[in-house]
Amino acid sequence: MPELSPPPVALWQQLQATAGVLLAVRSGQATTASLDRLTPALRPGVQALTFQVLRSLGRAQALRQHLARRAPPPAADALLCTALALAWQDSEAPYEAFTLVNQTIEAAKRNQATQPQANFINACLRRFLREKDALIAATDADPLARWNHPAWWIARLKEDWPSQWQAILQANLAQAPMTLRVNRLKSSRNDYLNHLAARGIEATAVGALGITLAKARPVQDIPGFAEGVASVQDAAAQLAAPLLWNRVRTEAAPLRVLDACAAPGGKTAHLLELGDCAVTALEIDSQRAERIHQNLQRLGLQANIIVGDAAQPDAWWDGAAFDAILLDAPCTASGIVRRHPDVPWLRRETDVSSLSAIQARLLQALWPLLKPGGQLLYCTCSVFKAEGKDRVQTFLVHNTDAALLPSPGHLVPQIGANHESLPDNSKDDHDGFYLALLEKRAA
Repeated sequence: MPELSPPPVALWQQLQATAGVLLAVRSGQATTASLDRLTPALRPGVQALTFQVLRSLGRAQALRQHLARRAPPPAADALLCTALALAWQDSEAPYEAFTLVNQTIEAAKRNQATQPQANFINACLRRFLREKDALIAATDADPLARWNHPAWWIARLKEDWPSQWQAILQANLAQAPMTLRVNRLKSSRNDYLNHLAARGIEATAVGALGITLAKARPVQDIPGFAEGVASVQDAAAQLAAPLLWNRVRTEAAPLRVLDACAAPGGKTAHLLELGDCAVTALEIDSQRAERIHQNLQRLGLQANIIVGDAAQPDAWWDGAAFDAILLDAPCTASGIVRRHPDVPWLRRETDVSSLSAIQARLLQALWPLLKPGGQLLYCTCSVFKAEGKDRVQTFLVHNTDAALLPSPGHLVPQIGANHESLPDNSKDDHDGFYLALLEKRAA
């Protein structure tokens, strides 16, 4: 008997699932976890719709406030905002507005959590269709609708980047490119570009070893990925390992390097690809540490992987000082909104100070593990200066044996950086990032 293909997924089902993901985000859960729980048939379509909704969520919330001053119950509000986010801009809408509205009503009727509000959702969306232009115009002056970021986020960017905050917010609303790092132990960038071209895959060089694909594709469809020829890594993150490696490289090898907060292992692998070094990859989460194992196995590389807290080295450190330390510290992830549009809606204003305090503890805990003359590279995927420039300046004030070496500093998404010593390749398309290289001076 021939195997039957699964039935097509109805749009109302996708809208219902998308609203469920949005509801989870509003309760503090990242989209990845919600999407992973969906069936394979639902996941691709719901992910695409979810990302579009999150990039227009501010506008949708502003429109909902005009349509209903009092918010409906959370599940109904999530479904209503899902429809408004997808339908408000004709040029970006995945379906005709009438189709989206009709299917949203169907989704409301078929869900026990939203069925009591189905008539209310129907009335709001029918009014939206009738008064669309006027409602959009009425929300244009609202910063939440204009920039699709929370008010506190916008205010912090204005303070940190008075001449660039609008460009940063605009960049955050775009989809990030898919960038690869070529494993120089297995291929050269030119050879790999030629290999992609022969397969009809359009790509361009970025940075020193990076390649940006013209069109993103599943990793299993990337030539040589399974064999470890290439890894997915943003161009900004690709600056980290070479910056540290080029400073500490000596005739005495292998170098002893600590990669703290190492999961999923991209920078660990990059360090190992660059030359002869013994890398200890430290990660506090055992499940995330397993991802380091998997990535290194695919690349044919080895590191000493330890599950432990970087802020408590007495529990895992053997007492031998490191030549170099790479600290990719936990942060707000405010620089990678293009890839994770749920971030602005997950974070709270208080997260900045609490994460900055964690970063300070990590720096203080790891600094004694570095030998005199060694370097520590501090980096975060954040554009907030409290997690970058301000954090490092405070560390330097309290640690007189630390000196800041020429470093990229803050990179903002797609724009480049504000540091005069920045390498030319940093002007390529990249995420927001911060890199500061610190040297430990002899007493």
